[in-house]
Amino acid sequence: MIDKDFTGTKVIHGDILQVLPMLPDGVFGGVVTDPPYCSGGLFSNNRRANTATKYLNVPGNFENFDDCKDQRSFTNWSLLWMTELFRVCKSGAPVCLFIDWRQLPTISDVFQWAGFVWRGVVVWDKGNSRPQLGRFRQQAEFVLWGSKGDMPLDRNAPCLSGVFTESMPSANARVHQTQKSIGLLREIIKIVEPGEIILDPFCGSGTTLVAAARAGYPAVGIDNSAHYADIARRQLEGLSVVGRDGDQINMFDAREGADR
Repeated sequence: MIDKDFTGTKVIHGDILQVLPMLPDGVFGGVVTDPPYCSGGLFSNNRRANTATKYLNVPGNFENFDDCKDQRSFTNWSLLWMTELFRVCKSGAPVCLFIDWRQLPTISDVFQWAGFVWRGVVVWDKGNSRPQLGRFRQQAEFVLWGSKGDMPLDRNAPCLSGVFTESMPSANARVHQTQKSIGLLREIIKIVEPGEIILDPFCGSGTTLVAAARAGYPAVGIDNSAHYADIARRQLEGLSVVGRDGDQINMFDAREGADR
């Protein structure tokens, strides 16, 4: 049962629009999540491509995930789950959403429509990116962040950087196409006060949950893919999973600062 006294970690397999309404009001003390961006191209046929092709150009090596909504569908869908997210969060809970430059305007509007206070944008400098002559590199993604209502300055949380430089795990070392580094998530979750329950409603392969567990936070993840929900559970149980290069990967036991 998930309530204010929940401890440990839990992964729930299911559609976010079905799972979130079953969770109680005002339980979670923080949200850190990486929703599908539904972008990744200028035209609709690019956005509808298999996600492994769209993000890594390695078709057939990863489980596809739902990332092909058109702009109006993405906006409406985001408002539905973000409104539920507002309900299940405690007053003052910080909320951090990964997003790219294409969807930053949309997600910032929806964030505020749902009732959250928008407080800023954190820059994630990924380092390397594909160079294009005559253009700026697209080497950054963003974390839109804010809170449910007031967020007192005397909260039990440190002063955090607004720019993080962390490489993505190499394609061969990933078990999810858009997997973020454990080092990056370890820093982001520090915005949540110790002891509060962290929610990741798009937990994927479980990186946020692993970072939370290693830092001593109780955490709950949701994912609509049985494949990725199983990987997240295995990671939290300290079991290895196999990367694209065939190597065994164990995020939970990774050394501090490792990019898996």
